[in-house]
Amino acid sequence: MKLLSLALCATTAAGTVYFEEKFADKSWEKRWVPSEWKGDEAGKWSHTAGEWFSEGMEAEATGIATTDDMRHHTISAKMDKAAATAAKPLVVQFSVKHEKKDYSFCGGGYIKLHPKGFDQKKYGGDDEYAIMFGPDLCGYDVSRIHLIFNHKGENLLKEEDIKLDYDDKNEMTHLYTLIVETDGTYEVLLDEVSKASGKLSEEWAFPSESIKDPEQSKPTDWVDTKMIEDPEAKKPEGYDDMPAEIPDPDSEKPDDWDEEDDGEWEPPMIDNPDYKGEWEAPMIENPDYKGEWEHPVISNPDYAPDTYAKYTDLEYVGFELWTVNAGSVFDNVLVTDDKAYATKMAAETWGKIKEGESDAFDAWKKANEPEEEEMDEDMLADPDMEEEEHDEL
Repeated sequence: MKLLSLALCATTAAGTVYFEEKFADKSWEKRWVPSEWKGDEAGKWSHTAGEWFSEGMEAEATGIATTDDMRHHTISAKMDKAAATAAKPLVVQFSVKHEKKDYSFCGGGYIKLHPKGFDQKKYGGDDEYAIMFGPDLCGYDVSRIHLIFNHKGENLLKEEDIKLDYDDKNEMTHLYTLIVETDGTYEVLLDEVSKASGKLSEEWAFPSESIKDPEQSKPTDWVDTKMIEDPEAKKPEGYDDMPAEIPDPDSEKPDDWDEEDDGEWEPPMIDNPDYKGEWEAPMIENPDYKGEWEHPVISNPDYAPDTYAKYTDLEYVGFELWTVNAGSVFDNVLVTDDKAYATKMAAETWGKIKEGESDAFDAWKKANEPEEEEMDEDMLADPDMEEEEHDEL
């Protein structure tokens, strides 16, 4: 059986669980607040395991699901304890199953972490967040894991997408894990397999260590033209007298040409093999060439790697999604500073849910495929009968 979400912050042997939600029963509604941002146009959330799941795993697979196409689905929960990233790692983990995933599926599946001072009833797309993390899928063109950090009010997208492979974006339940370390590094895992890792300062547009000196610019007399026309060269005498076309010397007037009727015969024109085009002076190396000008670089006064993705008072988690296609089930939300605990919980939740899930999906798909229309025996014996009956009508 699924355990209830902790009412208070839990302390593990190695760290702290700031928030954990397994959507075990209806009590989830006391912790999660649907936004009134879009009023009657807002999509509704349901408590469900979806249309298919592994045998005996309905309770474990139950989460909250988007129910309406072409709607904003927005909901949030206050964490049991405010999370921070300065002194300890931060681990954000959740699972999502896009049941309606096909080639035309379009919908975000990301979670956001918000600071204090957050109005859950008015939660919307303009609310400030510290981290946004999760899958972003739309048709053939968009299939990536979003990871955005807020820095001084600006949302910084990862400069290179975290790509999803073909099997990463199927209809099965997938587990997304983000680890932000205190030393300014990160790692993103999908189904407990690393998809990306590195330094925050190198892969997001945080202030860099050095910048071009804003007080410097290329001197007006700087010569960066490497080759120039030879000033000593002169166009050969008579060069322009050479025509581009000449009469074909091999052509002959036809025997039946009648100058009285056809006019004076002129041979057809052909390209002149001796014509060299418009004269251009040959190029020589520029004696004044100084090379490519390089902008002087100075230390960036805004460079402060110890502040990148360093947050205090992260008090809320939320899903703020625009869904073209409904049917995405979110589950097993975890925010902690304990990587070992996150691994343990992954094994106890997603690790069980995924077992046999593919077989359950295949069985559901087979049971729900439209039945083929049966043809009567006469029509099977004579394939032209259907056409004759149609002609009679």
